[in-house]
Amino acid sequence: MDFSNFLYLGQEIGLVILFVILFLYDVFCSEKGKKYFQIVAVSLFALFILAGFLPQKVGEAFGGMFVSSEMTVFMKNILNIATLIIFLQANNWLSSSNTINKRGEFYTITLVTLLGMYFMISAGNFMMLYIGIEAASLPMACLAAFNKYQEKSAEAGVKYILLSALSTGIMLFGLSFLYGALGSFYFEDLASVMLASPMVIVGFIFFFSGLAFKLSLVPFHLWTADVYEGAPTAVTAYLSVVSKGAAAFALIFSIYKVFGNIEIVWSNILWWVTVITITLGNLFAIRQKDIKRFFAFSSISQAGYILLGVIAGTAQGMTAMVFFILVYVFSNLAAFGVIGAVENQTNGNTKISAFNGLSKTNPRLAFVMMLAVFSLGGIPTLAGFFSKFFIFMAAAEQEYYWLVFIALLNTVISLYYYLLIFKAMYIKDCESDAVQTFKTDNYNKVSLIICVVGIFIIGFISVIYQHIGDISFGI
Repeated sequence: MDFSNFLYLGQEIGLVILFVILFLYDVFCSEKGKKYFQIVAVSLFALFILAGFLPQKVGEAFGGMFVSSEMTVFMKNILNIATLIIFLQANNWLSSSNTINKRGEFYTITLVTLLGMYFMISAGNFMMLYIGIEAASLPMACLAAFNKYQEKSAEAGVKYILLSALSTGIMLFGLSFLYGALGSFYFEDLASVMLASPMVIVGFIFFFSGLAFKLSLVPFHLWTADVYEGAPTAVTAYLSVVSKGAAAFALIFSIYKVFGNIEIVWSNILWWVTVITITLGNLFAIRQKDIKRFFAFSSISQAGYILLGVIAGTAQGMTAMVFFILVYVFSNLAAFGVIGAVENQTNGNTKISAFNGLSKTNPRLAFVMMLAVFSLGGIPTLAGFFSKFFIFMAAAEQEYYWLVFIALLNTVISLYYYLLIFKAMYIKDCESDAVQTFKTDNYNKVSLIICVVGIFIIGFISVIYQHIGDISFGI
């Protein structure tokens, strides 16, 4: 074996080393040392993120199974930042009597899922992609069921693992068709011989269906609301942002690298899936009374917007999609940071009515939530406006005018239901189950400050979008 191949796995090896350090620290440190576990873990992970921005070796390793490029490194850094914010937001929950002894498990399991997502993004072969998806999905079910003595959490874990297994089976079925028709699993080999034969089309449909489950695209979204509601809020945030981001990155790589020759096939499929996903996600979000289910359907709708970048098939489409996910990280995690803080003060109450009058009892939290929902809705001057504008432009330049028009109409609908949160916080009076005045823990404060800064400034720092554009590629 040529051990120089491992030089391309700088971030993966760094993550494994971090995993081992935290695992050994959790197992062997004294009771006094465990008090410092959170700050040690967060500090080490922050250093790991900084190292990720240093120049990395790019190229192919292991015969093309693994690919490292500036874009894959950038995508992994986005996932790392999101994971750090979630670690900060999870502190209060992990410090409770029910979870404090499982704090190390939460960190190590989360890092394992992140490692799987790394391999999804850097896959140059469908088997590597499959291994990455499984490495990310199986521990994710453990995270969903982390509060195993709570019925909803256990139910969320079971639902996630069963439907994840089903989607994996569907995807493998599709890959078997592709292998049967084209004789290879390597992206580069497949791209050169890809033709729109019946077996290839069937293979693509099943493969896409498997990834559509991870992205919660309609009609593969049915698990989303129940799992989001039942899982601990920190895990819900991880599912909503990190897991979804990794699946979107893997999808755009496979579409652009492998299926470019059959664009006429997948562009029609993606057109209809985008329309149905955005519309149904929005319509079902309006009906929700539980805020975690509300954001579950909101995330389904946002996944539809992500597809607008994929369907464009251009470097600009990839740029817009990556930028959209970067903004989505800060906007969505700001909302989940507030939800987690309120939930911890109300013994797990996640009804929207718990937010009634929040602007009077906890004005700073209400302000952060307002920024988050306005950014998700695409209100001008906030980062969410720029992300939506770029992704609409990418689709419009490829003459998907009707698709952009439908997406714009849905943006108006989304503004309506995001304003329901604003109404609860700023117009409605406190009710019996509404949260009273409380202080947020310092870790969550730091996470919310990071999110607010991101929501305000990312749209105006043109160098970020320009950098993503420089490393993007189209079909």
